Amino acid sequence: MSIIVQKFGGTSVATTEKILSAAKKAIKAQQEGHQVVMVVSAMGKNTDVLVSLAHELMDRPPAREMDMLLSTGEQVSVALTAMAIMSLGHKAVSLTGAQIGIRTDNVFGKARIISISTDRMQKLLDDGNIVIAAGFQGIDEEFNITTLGRGGSDTTAVSLAAVLGASCEIYTDVDGVYTADPRVVSTARKVTHTSYDEMLEMASLGAGVMHSRSIEFAKKFNVPVHVRSSQEDTTGTIISTVSEDPTRGVSGAAVTMDEARITLSGVPDKPGTSNAIFSAIARANITVDMIVQDAGVGGISNISFTVPSAELAPTLEAVQPIAEQLGIQNITSRDNVSKISVVGIGMAEQSGVSDRMFRALSDKSINIHMITTSQIKISVLVDRDQALEAINAVHQTFELDATSSDAVPAESPQATPAADPAAAANKLQGMEELAITDIALDSTQASISIHGVPDTPGIAATIFETVAQENIIVDMIIQSYLDDSEFASLSFTVQREDHQRTLDVLQDMQSEVSFQEVASNPAVAKLSVSGIGLRSHTGVAIRMFQSLAEAGMNIEMINTSEVRVNVVVDDSQGDSGLKALTQAFEDVMGRQVNI
Repeated sequence: MSIIVQKFGGTSVATTEKILSAAKKAIKAQQEGHQVVMVVSAMGKNTDVLVSLAHELMDRPPAREMDMLLSTGEQVSVALTAMAIMSLGHKAVSLTGAQIGIRTDNVFGKARIISISTDRMQKLLDDGNIVIAAGFQGIDEEFNITTLGRGGSDTTAVSLAAVLGASCEIYTDVDGVYTADPRVVSTARKVTHTSYDEMLEMASLGAGVMHSRSIEFAKKFNVPVHVRSSQEDTTGTIISTVSEDPTRGVSGAAVTMDEARITLSGVPDKPGTSNAIFSAIARANITVDMIVQDAGVGGISNISFTVPSAELAPTLEAVQPIAEQLGIQNITSRDNVSKISVVGIGMAEQSGVSDRMFRALSDKSINIHMITTSQIKISVLVDRDQALEAINAVHQTFELDATSSDAVPAESPQATPAADPAAAANKLQGMEELAITDIALDSTQASISIHGVPDTPGIAATIFETVAQENIIVDMIIQSYLDDSEFASLSFTVQREDHQRTLDVLQDMQSEVSFQEVASNPAVAKLSVSGIGLRSHTGVAIRMFQSLAEAGMNIEMINTSEVRVNVVVDDSQGDSGLKALTQAFEDVMGRQVNI
């Protein structure tokens, strides 16, 4: 008999009336022939109330006691949900995370799942019960209650689906995944399907439907996820290996409003500098988002990166000492910027996506302060007061409000049943650890760096439209801007056979764009680390930088995304770099599990 895991968020169980509605959905699924596990969050704003109570007593409550307190919210919900099902004449049993057997580490407030036992759940299911599991919580080796942090109930649901060989339904107050936030873009459209990678990128950009950590789980263990409305019985969005329309270059757009940018100028262009800078930030427990490093000239380069606005001050405090040690010339920052991104799995197979995005912003006189690209995402940094205009312009340019004729119709997702759930659970020891799926070397590219680019709207669009007209395919694009200058630096990579042709194109347009100089490397090596968990395991980029620094290799360019970190080194160091990265990640390479 197939198993369905249904997750109901706080707004979906905020009242006893809504709890009854959720109970009826579970009963309906059972009557259709499924075994049902419900994962339930705390009622409505219950968690916020508990947090407020704690802070009435202490400014900084101990993390262990906070977990003990916050876990009670889900215990209330699961007990009431079990009662609701029983009141409707059906069998149900509520279980805490500890009673299920969700074992975690002891990092209170943001614990990671180590293993899950299925014995008790499976016995209760086989006895005809609907099992109601408390989301967001587990237990460590010393029997302390732990909580899983942001998105914890989603993570609980997907992980239970993984060990049970089940499909997963996420019931929420929205009816699916949209091409953009409907509160920001009025023409945003619900998509029928989205791929794990697309959803990972969108979740990291602030799409609030699901937390990226739960999507990492789903991808790692190939769990199909159906995001549905808790209020209406309609088909939502299926998150799986399938995109709605793989032929479409862009499938979604997002805005992250509260970003801050820090730029280090005059950074010594030598091995170890990136590692030193970002290790210092990591020690302060600050998560860095966008990272770009342009190709150096004259022995120095510029590194720009973004952090949440609220973390700007501690980031500057962490960077200042290391900047003095390295002899970095200047540190500047801005906390009034926002990130605009487009995402699409079809982007990897299409050219011209970046050109269209840059032109859309240029036509609205929106200046770009920073650019970073990955295989399926392009992100730019703009002034915050232009962010809403920017996201709407981009959404309109890529016609995301229109359904493609090639769109995949929505179907109920099917999981591959686990033949032996207990054996499957044993395979998932360390189930939330980082999994590196690929370490790659691309030795086919050249790098181009344009220095002294006027920092005005339309420059990037003009440059890349002109390059595209010559049928030159551009891969990585990064742009950084110095706050105390009127100029930006723009670096990108092309195929080696297009190197000289690209330089000729740029020379012909110099009078139009008025940049100062062009530097290039006709043979570079791009090293990439791809995996699941790159955002929630923040040390991936640092481990890359450290391993290359220890091997004496200088990094010429950097860009990052949710699923991949890319660095560019000189071609002569490509093979050595690949070897260094393979050794650095050998403990987590190939940890993906198929059940």
